[in-house]
Amino acid sequence: MAEKKVKFEFEKENKNSVRYNEIPEEGMPPVIGSIYVQKWFAGNSKKIAITIAKVD
Repeated sequence: MAEKKVKFEFEKENKNSVRYNEIPEEGMPPVIGSIYVQKWFAGNSKKIAITIAKVD
């Protein structure tokens, strides 16, 4: 199973969520792009990371 850690930085805040933009690795295209995370979880975080795994 291959895993990849994807890093994101704060873009903007909405009513109930926070939008983050992916920080792609140098010379590589984005894996995910932008994501929305609910405010109750994101809190005041300016940077987050997500680990994604291929399971097949």
